[in-house]
Amino acid sequence: MNESDTPPEPSRTGGTIEVTDLVVTYGSATALDHVRLSVRSGEMVALLGPNGAGKSTLADTLSGILTPRSGTVEVGGRLAHIPEGRQLFPDLTVEDNLSLGGWRSRERDPAFVFDLLPRLAELRKRRAGVLSGGEQQMVAFGRAMMSRPDVLVVDELSLGLAPMVTRDLAAHLVALNREQGLTVLLIEQNARLAFGVCERAYVLEAGRVVAEGPCAELAESPRVASAYLGGSIEETQI
Repeated sequence: MNESDTPPEPSRTGGTIEVTDLVVTYGSATALDHVRLSVRSGEMVALLGPNGAGKSTLADTLSGILTPRSGTVEVGGRLAHIPEGRQLFPDLTVEDNLSLGGWRSRERDPAFVFDLLPRLAELRKRRAGVLSGGEQQMVAFGRAMMSRPDVLVVDELSLGLAPMVTRDLAAHLVALNREQGLTVLLIEQNARLAFGVCERAYVLEAGRVVAEGPCAELAESPRVASAYLGGSIEETQI
């Protein structure tokens, strides 16, 4: 391996996200309508909203999967996206799924991911399709980290998982943020989880941002509490 092929070192400061007046359409239907959102270096920010609000559309636009009709998306640093539903290769082993995550960074050795997520080392020769939902989400985490990202976009961390499994995965996410300075945009329907681990949040409904601010303030908003917290909140601290 020559010098130009050496994988980059892990980031010591997180990247950034800046979204301005973003409009994304599917034919004549508007999925995102002049959305503004920012995530500063080293922050953990939540994006909340019901099904169909446009959360995954925003994630796909940040990743370059979708092209906006208008507005701007600026990502400072390398972005990795953990998609809704994980989207692993079920017939490949855990190790092979991880290796595929490093193709752009030329990182093929998942040893550092096994250090971050030791359970994956035990599962490395298992096919991804036979793992539990929590184990598959952990593989999706590891695959994203193989690209040595500065920004991590996590789409529906808790989807289909037991609360204890979700809490464990959230703890890994918080550790990556605190110990490596990884910038995180956490897209969630579970507001209690999001408010427990993030500093700020945006609420997206019908393609528009209808509320934003510190999580503590949003949790006290009657509208947000009624829609997402059942009227009150007890924060889940990690």
